[in-house]
Amino acid sequence: MVDFKPSKDCLKDKTILITGTGSGIGRAAAKTLSQFGAQLILLSKDTGRLESLYEEIVEQGFKEPLIHPMDFESAEEEEYLKVKEAIQDKFDKLDGLINNAGVLGEKKLLGQYQYSIWKKVLNVNLDSAFLLTKTLLPLLNHSKLSSVLFTSSGVGKKGRAYWGAYAISKFATEGMMEVFADELENTTKIRVNCINPGAVRTKMREEAYPAEDPETNPLPKEIMNLYVYLMCDVSEEINGQSINAQ
Repeated sequence: MVDFKPSKDCLKDKTILITGTGSGIGRAAAKTLSQFGAQLILLSKDTGRLESLYEEIVEQGFKEPLIHPMDFESAEEEEYLKVKEAIQDKFDKLDGLINNAGVLGEKKLLGQYQYSIWKKVLNVNLDSAFLLTKTLLPLLNHSKLSSVLFTSSGVGKKGRAYWGAYAISKFATEGMMEVFADELENTTKIRVNCINPGAVRTKMREEAYPAEDPETNPLPKEIMNLYVYLMCDVSEEINGQSINAQ
């Protein structure tokens, strides 16, 4: 994976949905995957950022993405079904899904954690990824070879004080990935994995580590090689793995 050198058109036949594309890793993933020929479907709660990302991709001569504003904190299952219908009408299949949307929540002791924030974090970080993956499975199954990625974290593998609902949502994400991967391994061509981005120069990282010099961390675009690899068919044997991007 470290030595993977993608060809410029390795994703030209792929239709890929990415969540959380307003900023950070999701936005970098959209820009990067479009460069390799992917047809993208972009979800974010921020309509303005979605539209500016759309313009950037089109201005560079890449495939025109489909954009859909969606707030995972409040979205009901019906809205996920509408996303599926829109994809089905336009593309008929889905080759890739990157569940990237996430929020940090509070960095407090669990005993002091606000339940309203707890619900928000679990809705955005866990429930949205479950509902989107579950809803889109039929379209992913229409692809000859499809890939689903969940976003993990180091605090989703070993619990740490003050990381609250965020850490717990990532522990659950790891488990959900493993269950999906095991269920789909012998019955479909869908492979399911987790990526742990590590320390990356994003707004969430700055929020979590306000005293840290952000310049010490790589930009999101610098960790994209793994995302491209796991969306390409060359990774077809990788399933049920939690992989560090750094």
